[in-house]
Amino acid sequence: MQAIAIHRNGGPEVLEAVPLELPPPGPHQVRVRHTAIGLNFSDINVRNGGFYLGNEPQFPVILGNEAAGVVEDVGDEVTGLRTGDRVAYAGTGGLFFQDTGAYAEQRNLPATCLVKLPDDISDQQAAAMLLKGLTASVVIHRCHRPQPGEAILVHAASSGVGSLLAQWSHHLGATVIGTVGSEAKAEFAWTHGCDHTILYREEDFVAAANKLAPQGLAAVFDGVGKDTFIPSFDCMRPFGAVVNYGNASGNVPPFNLMLLAQKGCLVLHRPGFGFHAATPETRAEACGELFQLVRSGAIKVEVSRTYPLAQVAQAHADVEQGRTVGSVLLIP
Repeated sequence: MQAIAIHRNGGPEVLEAVPLELPPPGPHQVRVRHTAIGLNFSDINVRNGGFYLGNEPQFPVILGNEAAGVVEDVGDEVTGLRTGDRVAYAGTGGLFFQDTGAYAEQRNLPATCLVKLPDDISDQQAAAMLLKGLTASVVIHRCHRPQPGEAILVHAASSGVGSLLAQWSHHLGATVIGTVGSEAKAEFAWTHGCDHTILYREEDFVAAANKLAPQGLAAVFDGVGKDTFIPSFDCMRPFGAVVNYGNASGNVPPFNLMLLAQKGCLVLHRPGFGFHAATPETRAEACGELFQLVRSGAIKVEVSRTYPLAQVAQAHADVEQGRTVGSVLLIP
């Protein structure tokens, strides 16, 4: 079988196809044949080397931590799963940059990380929404739950996680302001939860947000990082929540904690979805909520582009350069 690995950190050119032989699944393991693989910005950050806090990887590394597929084989001591079941996963139980390996045609996985898919959720929907949806879930349930009438700013509102957060916040009754990079992305954001959009390349988003929400924002949901996070402090209401869940523009630079007091006694969050859905029970509950939001029409999961797994380098380049909206999938 084929997988996509990196032997060093770098640009999309470091991604290369490698042959891989899988042993039979061991005890408590399941072999899954992937049908759709989620491409997330965290994959790009791992490829670039931006997530390691003193724990350098042991190359080669197979990227990816989200996929959907079909159970091909079941190891000893596995209960509740059988050959032919449709399943999906986001992470394997550790931090999102650990134990990657989804960029492959097949994979042996701990049975405890798998979620069985209902008939009305397709493989592509699951691969497009699980990691992004669980990230949105931890932001809304653990950091700040939008309230009716509140003003919320979502950075990169046309991105995979951003569009889910915008829709979910709108569903809860908040007024959603989204920053986007182009008119086309603004159109996408308007149809995916945003009440207002700000073209951040054409106008200062702080001034625009303050004009739209003169009483200040209740929360900022930020997956961009370096370019947007600290400037967002200047459009918050007192005791507002600033939530950073990603670093598409780079890591948030160090800053003096007193700044949070000076800007209005702000609350700061840097969540990780793995702690929110840490057990099979909490993961099943969180995924069940996501599936229901999709069923009800409160959230639309948009797969904007699919790429053959062999074209992963092009997919990485397109996502990294902001040429996509919504979710991007790799198809083995």
